[in-house]
Amino acid sequence: MLRYVRHSARTGGLSTAASSALARLSREGPRRLTGLARAEGVSQPGMTQLVTRLERAGLVRRTAAAGDGRGVLVELTGTGLEVLESRRAERARALQHLVDRLTEPERQAVETALLALARVIESRPGGL
Repeated sequence: MLRYVRHSARTGGLSTAASSALARLSREGPRRLTGLARAEGVSQPGMTQLVTRLERAGLVRRTAAAGDGRGVLVELTGTGLEVLESRRAERARALQHLVDRLTEPERQAVETALLALARVIESRPGGL
C-alpha cells in the first residue's frame, strides 16, 4: 500500500529521502546540516549532497546560524513548501481513491486498525 501511495505522488520528482528531509524542515523549522543528517539517519556527506540538490532546485536555502560564523542552517523555501504540500495532496488523493473502493464494513475495520496503530505509536517513548 505504501508503495502504491508513494508511486502515486511523484510531484517534482522528489526521492523519498528528499521528501522526508523537506517534511522534517516543514515540521521542525531550520536545522543545522549535521542535525538534519542525524535526524534523517544519513551521513553528513550524504545530507550535504541532498541539500545541494534541493538548493539548486530552489526548495531549500542555507543561511548563517545566528551567533556562529561557521554554522549553517538549512531552511525550507516557499517553493519547497509548495512542492511538499502538493506531494501531500497527491498522496491524500491516492489514499482516498483506495478508501473509496472499500465497503463500509471494510472502511470501519481500516479506521479501527489505524486508530489502534496511532495509539500504540503515541504511547511509545519519543513517538516515532
